[in-house]
Amino acid sequence: MKPENPTWTRRDILRLGGGGLLTAGLGARAAEADGAEFHFLVVNDLHYVDERCGHWLEGVVRRMKSQPEKPEFCLLAGDLAHNGRREQLAAVREVFRDLGMPVHPVIGNHDYLTDQDRKAYDDLFPGRNNYTFDHGGWQLLALDSSQGTHALGTRVPSGTLRWLDETLPKLDRKRPCLVFTHFPLGPGVLTRPLNADDVLARFHAHNLRAVFGGHFHGYTERKVGQVTLTTDKCCSLRHPNHDGTKEKGYFVCRAKDGAVEHTFVEVPVPPQPS
Repeated sequence: MKPENPTWTRRDILRLGGGGLLTAGLGARAAEADGAEFHFLVVNDLHYVDERCGHWLEGVVRRMKSQPEKPEFCLLAGDLAHNGRREQLAAVREVFRDLGMPVHPVIGNHDYLTDQDRKAYDDLFPGRNNYTFDHGGWQLLALDSSQGTHALGTRVPSGTLRWLDETLPKLDRKRPCLVFTHFPLGPGVLTRPLNADDVLARFHAHNLRAVFGGHFHGYTERKVGQVTLTTDKCCSLRHPNHDGTKEKGYFVCRAKDGAVEHTFVEVPVPPQPS
């Protein structure tokens, strides 16, 4: 049986709100190539269960398409499904095909059917494991941070660390980088992987500027050097936020002058049947 996400108290959140980081010099390199200005979307933790979720997500997509900023792509930061079933993942894929822009997902722990079975995700989103793409002069990296269905006390897998060791030397150190992953990498954020510092340390010589994560359903923002590390409230019809807030939605982000700004867009949730 898939473990449910635990309920976290305000005391838990405050207790883990601090925390140091060995990579305090992240982003300290001069942003010699800031890239173009553009907008994009970040949405996390959809937790698709059934058709009711699908109808609501169709409304989310319609809202995204109407954004006056005209975003150019969308990042899905994991937990597309709630139970890792093929029909759930396929439904999310179909809903977001209507967005009319490139959609870039990463896997979350709820996208596994069992602790070892992620075949449905890999079949439906081929090549969307660890990968990189360019946009507007920026280098964007999607990282697989999952450890099967585990939600707490996890480690970013060794395969992801090897991929970074092979990929980062091929990137331009002067151009700005953005990372997105399911498990949050910000220091002190609840559910942060035990080896998150090992991931961030690999970017020490690169122009890393922003990191987006999910898994913790709530807004957090950490600053490490010049890098902003952020999580958001979830965008799920049926699954709650862990920080006790009620709003659901997504980020509209703007990349400009080597930095990323984000604005939360709320999508109202209709009353749910008891």
